[in-house]
Amino acid sequence: MLTQVTSPQQVFFNPQRLIVPLFQRPYVWSKEQQWEPLWNDITRLVETIEAGDGQATHFLGAVVLQGQPTALGGLPQYTVIDGQQRLTTLQILLDALHGQLESRGLSGLAGQVETLVENPEAFRLGPDDRFKVWPTNRDREVFAAAMSASTPVGYTTLPPGRLAEAHEYFSTSIAEWLDENPEDTLTRAATLVPTITTRLQIVSIQLLATEDAQEIFETLNARGTPLTAADLIKNFVFQRFEGDEVETERAYQKYWSDFETPFWEAEVTAGRIRYARSALFLTQWLTARTLRDVPAREVFAQFKRYVAASENDVLTLLKELRAAADRYRLFTERAATRDGSLSRLDLFVYRMSTLDSEVAKPLLIWLGEPEQANIEPEEQTRLLAILESWFVRRALVRAQSKGNNRLLVDLLVALTKRGVDVSIGDAAEGFLAAQASGTGYWPGDAELRREIMELKAYKRLRKGRLRMVLEAIEDRYRGFQDERTFSVSPVPRGICTIEHIMPQEWRANWNASPEQANEEDRDSSIHLLGNLTLVTQSLNARLSNAAWVGDNGKRAALIRHDTLLLTRDVVHEHPYAWTESDIRDRTDDMIEAIASIWPVPDGHRGSSDAAVERAQYRTEVVDLVRAGAVTAGSTLYAKPAAHRGKTAIVNSDGTLLMDGVTYATLSGAARFLQGGGAIAGWQFWCVDPHYTRTMADVRSATAAGPSWDSL
Repeated sequence: MLTQVTSPQQVFFNPQRLIVPLFQRPYVWSKEQQWEPLWNDITRLVETIEAGDGQATHFLGAVVLQGQPTALGGLPQYTVIDGQQRLTTLQILLDALHGQLESRGLSGLAGQVETLVENPEAFRLGPDDRFKVWPTNRDREVFAAAMSASTPVGYTTLPPGRLAEAHEYFSTSIAEWLDENPEDTLTRAATLVPTITTRLQIVSIQLLATEDAQEIFETLNARGTPLTAADLIKNFVFQRFEGDEVETERAYQKYWSDFETPFWEAEVTAGRIRYARSALFLTQWLTARTLRDVPAREVFAQFKRYVAASENDVLTLLKELRAAADRYRLFTERAATRDGSLSRLDLFVYRMSTLDSEVAKPLLIWLGEPEQANIEPEEQTRLLAILESWFVRRALVRAQSKGNNRLLVDLLVALTKRGVDVSIGDAAEGFLAAQASGTGYWPGDAELRREIMELKAYKRLRKGRLRMVLEAIEDRYRGFQDERTFSVSPVPRGICTIEHIMPQEWRANWNASPEQANEEDRDSSIHLLGNLTLVTQSLNARLSNAAWVGDNGKRAALIRHDTLLLTRDVVHEHPYAWTESDIRDRTDDMIEAIASIWPVPDGHRGSSDAAVERAQYRTEVVDLVRAGAVTAGSTLYAKPAAHRGKTAIVNSDGTLLMDGVTYATLSGAARFLQGGGAIAGWQFWCVDPHYTRTMADVRSATAAGPSWDSL
């Protein structure tokens, strides 16, 4: 291994090819995070040199290159193990600089730069040999187009992509800087060129073909934009792929390239953390294969251990991974459809998504593996019904979810080790029914009734999961629970809004006001399950706080426009009034429906502990960011008079940035200003500079509004 401090001139001067392997991630640098800071560093370096510090330099980071065997007479080739983002950006920067110099007739300076972005024609055996750096396959078209374009570059004609955007950014920035004083253009150019080519410093690590590139790659990957688990695993797998360049390309396209499409690159939430879907899937797949709880932070290390212990070669591993990913994508996309019937698996996935639960995904992956092919479809359906009952009942009684990951892995182990005469449904039912009180228990009917009967469901349950429960009850009324359907299709999923039959603002015009002593009872009844139904958004707005009776009343509107069976009995059996006792009767009926949709084994009692710890959903700043109630990058203002003028910036992950320091919570940032002690952070910070609306106000408004459904 040869390590030395070099410059762009030393890295790029010789005729050569620096090839980024196809299994590395595509170009991800952006203007705000990398291009603009780089250009600012360059202009500051120029100013420092002009101010008299002739030895000033700026460090860019490290690159790792591994020499490759080259045929006699061919261009020397190196594989870029790490630093592809820097090398590619430098090529774009240098080419943009070359174009601007040429357009001003500065051919001498332009010639100095040209030798760093193009291999001399005499050394080229093919058209791609023109380029010193050859990026990963996803970026090659736009890179070649930008680097080959004639000056002035018509950027609207280039293929879309970040590299074209980078070229335009640097070209524009260089032009503006050179022309800041037209009389000094030549002088400024004569300083800029050597500053970029010789005073930017790069640590170049050159490896022999026999050295372990993966170890170096893992050590250095934390620099720049962080790599995901998928990036690391891709590099690890294809470094070990046994095949020539053509075979490697073919394997990449067939088994991996789909992971670099929008579906897999999208961010999804697991708990309160967002992951690239590909990284989350790989964690879940590894859990399914190893039957171990794999923390997200350890997935790459665990993956390497799994591969080392596996008897399969890399190609077999890729085939297994691809097959599981295809099944995963299929049930994910089907579960997201709004209309029509779903298979039992797809319905399970949809309902789990409303519970914000990813912990069942390893089991679904395991269930689809070839080793489980002998499980009868009926038993798979029964298994999903059992799991869904366990998940939904626990969510409705607000049982703590801590430890669910570990429990589901234990269930996987139990299912794998079940006896040959034990069905998968019996094994799952027995395992869940046997869980102890508190952690992992399966709530029985008595607890379900006790908790829901008085539960202010609209306030205590997230709107997405509450809507799912109402959808399930509606589908049961339509006959879809037992396949004796009475309707054309199930209710559309995730579309309707939740409506209070007796409105929250009932005092406005809802029948006669009850006696003063009963107003509190009425207020507490409004949010019970029995007072809730589903309507379209447009009907929700029309119903509003209308009275129950009358031509323009809520009952008449529901009769005219609503087709859901959820409200049929309400409107037809209560022509004159809808009261607190009616709400409680309907709540009782709906609890019966829930118990039927998500049953427990005969005689199952669940927890005998009436004091089971309940999950109290605590709203965090990140929830408001996700709901759109607070925008990432917005400013918060300290309300107390002693701290007026102090502000904090909301980060995308819900943390606060104040004076260059990140605070995890509102209270944490407030305590720093206050100098310690207990403090109510939600009341401390305001969202407007006039101090009229606190974060507590935003939280209250968001929790009651439709935007909360997305959480």
